[in-house]
Amino acid sequence: MALSRGLRCCQRVFSWIPVLIITSVVLWSYYAYVFELCLCKYENLLAYLLVFHVCFVMFSWTYWKSIFTPPASPCKKFQLSYSDKQRYEMEERPDAQKQILVEIAKKLPIFTRAQSGAIRFCDRCQVLKPDRCHHCSVCETCVLKMDHHCPWVNNCVGFSNYKFFLLFLSYSMLYCVFIAATVFQYFLKFWVGDLPNGPAKFHVLFLMFVALMFFVSLMFLFGYHCWLVAKNRSTLEAFSAPVFVAGPDRNGFNVGIRRNLQQVFGEDRRLWFIPVFTSQGNGHYFPLKNRSSESRNPLLANEDMWEESDDGSEDGGLGESL
Repeated sequence: MALSRGLRCCQRVFSWIPVLIITSVVLWSYYAYVFELCLCKYENLLAYLLVFHVCFVMFSWTYWKSIFTPPASPCKKFQLSYSDKQRYEMEERPDAQKQILVEIAKKLPIFTRAQSGAIRFCDRCQVLKPDRCHHCSVCETCVLKMDHHCPWVNNCVGFSNYKFFLLFLSYSMLYCVFIAATVFQYFLKFWVGDLPNGPAKFHVLFLMFVALMFFVSLMFLFGYHCWLVAKNRSTLEAFSAPVFVAGPDRNGFNVGIRRNLQQVFGEDRRLWFIPVFTSQGNGHYFPLKNRSSESRNPLLANEDMWEESDDGSEDGGLGESL
């Protein structure tokens, strides 16, 4: 036990290394751009400094939110009651255990299934998994609408912080593009020998290379996630299609580009580019492309019934848990 605790502690410490690397690079870029380029060595570029600090603040804000927004987990309604847990644990027949889960799931807005067709149940967290929920072995919890565990933010990207993660990617690209575009003229002067000798030459050279290198990698990642948002898929769903009663369907949650965007960014477009939580719903239920599947569940015969019952519970919605 002591050894396993020690290993977990070391794992938690080492998991912050990618975050420290990104933070160190960003802090160095701030020093190099502001002090070596704009203030000390060449010109007092006030306009550059103003735009740079706007990009820097938005990048830092979205990165902070991506890292420190805790992943949302299923509410108590998806946990087995004491009596159901007793029945489930006392039952030795797998088919009977599956039937117990089926009976419990009838009261919940659950439409996806395991590959075997059974109700998705997490033995570690002892919860019935809501649609698009998966267990993260790193965070050791079930995460609502889990996309992936990102080592660069040392956090699970899911329902609670997916918008922040997308904004982090976009503002990171903007930060890199702005640095590369404004440093380019001094980069050319470096090659023709017009820059005075000194440490500033090193900073100008590496600012250009680092900005371009990060921009290229971020461009592909951001483009991929834009495609996922347009299709209303998570990274996990892109690799393994969610399974419904009728079978696997990669487009099971695709309800059109406009509604797909609203699910992530909300209906108020003025808040789309600000890292505040505006995503629709509570992460436990998502509209389906095939509306006939929803009508089979008596809880969702009225679309608002689940949301009303959830708001009235002691657990509340996501807004109370965050």
